[in-house]
Amino acid sequence: MSYLVVVAHPDDEILGAGATIYKLAQENKEVNVCILCGDVEVRQYRPETEELNYDINSATNMVGIKRVIKGVFPNIALNTVKHLDLVQFIENAIIETKADVVFTHHPKDLNNDHYHTSIACQAATRIYQRRTDIKPLKELLFMEVPSATEWSTDSSGRQFTPNVFVEVGEERVKKKIEALSLYRGVMRPYPHPRSKEGITGLAAYRGSQSGTMYAEAFESAFRRIDISDNI
Repeated sequence: MSYLVVVAHPDDEILGAGATIYKLAQENKEVNVCILCGDVEVRQYRPETEELNYDINSATNMVGIKRVIKGVFPNIALNTVKHLDLVQFIENAIIETKADVVFTHHPKDLNNDHYHTSIACQAATRIYQRRTDIKPLKELLFMEVPSATEWSTDSSGRQFTPNVFVEVGEERVKKKIEALSLYRGVMRPYPHPRSKEGITGLAAYRGSQSGTMYAEAFESAFRRIDISDNI
């Protein structure tokens, strides 16, 4: 099984699925990441480019990510990019990594880059229905990204509604926090959602919600099952 995490910015992959990625890597599953705005040139507290690239490599290596596909689309400005350009970039990542399962942002996130990443990813994951040489996708999952997903105030559509819970355990939550801390200037003091306490508390809540010992929650947007598969 090959998993691809498609995100707008460096650190979103850890925030949304860091503990799950680490669990999959421990189970010898291949996990790759596609980051659209790899340079995040207008990020607050952004380190120098060399330091940022070092942080990306350090954080993703810590949780066992095999490969990082980095785009150079403008952050906080994905709404200015042609939708087709985003879709085709993600399609290429899906093809290159032979992804079976894709994780991405929920389309109702507060962050506008997350929204555009999500809708482009939704279009890209249908590539197998447009090209017979691409293997069918098994599942598309939306992530929750602290300080983006739960901060959305747009009530015009359905908010993030988790229906998939991955038990990760306390040690993997600690690894997620450790990896996230390798991104300079990203962590915040409590009660910010990107604090150690906030991330641990969310995992504990999702665990209690699903009857597991700490969990990360996702919303399955699409799932394709072969009747010969074990369900």
